[in-house]
Amino acid sequence: MRTVTLKDGVKVPVFGLGTWRMGERTSARAAEVAALKLGLELGVRLIDTAEMYGEGVAEEIVGEAMGGLRDSIYLVSKVYPHNASRKGTLAACERSLKRLKTDRLDLYLLHWRGSHPLAETVEGFEALQKAGKIVSWGVSNFDVDDLDALGGVPDGGNCASNQVLYHLGSRGIEWRLLAKCQAARIMVMAYSPLGQGALLRKPALGKIAAKHACEPAAVALAWVLRQKGVITIPKATQPEHVRANIKALDVKLDQDDLAALDSAFPPPRRARPLDMT
Repeated sequence: MRTVTLKDGVKVPVFGLGTWRMGERTSARAAEVAALKLGLELGVRLIDTAEMYGEGVAEEIVGEAMGGLRDSIYLVSKVYPHNASRKGTLAACERSLKRLKTDRLDLYLLHWRGSHPLAETVEGFEALQKAGKIVSWGVSNFDVDDLDALGGVPDGGNCASNQVLYHLGSRGIEWRLLAKCQAARIMVMAYSPLGQGALLRKPALGKIAAKHACEPAAVALAWVLRQKGVITIPKATQPEHVRANIKALDVKLDQDDLAALDSAFPPPRRARPLDMT
């Protein structure tokens, strides 16, 4: 498994398991736990979740799936913006740790920018770090202006990661945000890297997938992972999807592949608001 090295020297696997939309239906819980366990059995060692997902149930699912493997897993969760005051961040983290059945998070993110001052949230993150409750902290859904604001508060430069929407059909971060994160050594976590499903039916993806003897999803994920300092966290609840996604690690896209994908999914030609869905 390739890794990305954070500012503090910690190495993070480039491929993880996402849990957005997990925990929303009781009837799906067993399949969701099984999918995460399968990913871990196949060697994935990063799981991303949030207190928002299923209002905490996704974290419970992750805690169940990890079992005795916690020490080998890079675990990420996120705090709701409305909980992200200094005191609220501390309390929210404790609740997440309890649901996840662990004593620490490897990375704790502000899910998106809300009404609480960034300085308060950072104070909470720094306190959690000093207490050993989290190893690193970061943000999610932050655009260039948001990162500039974060850099202006005390200890804001300690931000380790920015989790944003990034896939072939949503390339807006390539205009300025991606380069800014790379220059500041802020790891980019690409969520929803497969889009909403329709993307995978595009002929260009199918043709390249046939060339590499894999599913279109593996091509789409390999395309995201071509970028320096970028990791990705696709969600899958079906065993065949878990296996298909992991094959992205073996796909090496050549210049012809990348040119064909640029033609089918053009890069941005101007600045645009950060996509979140």
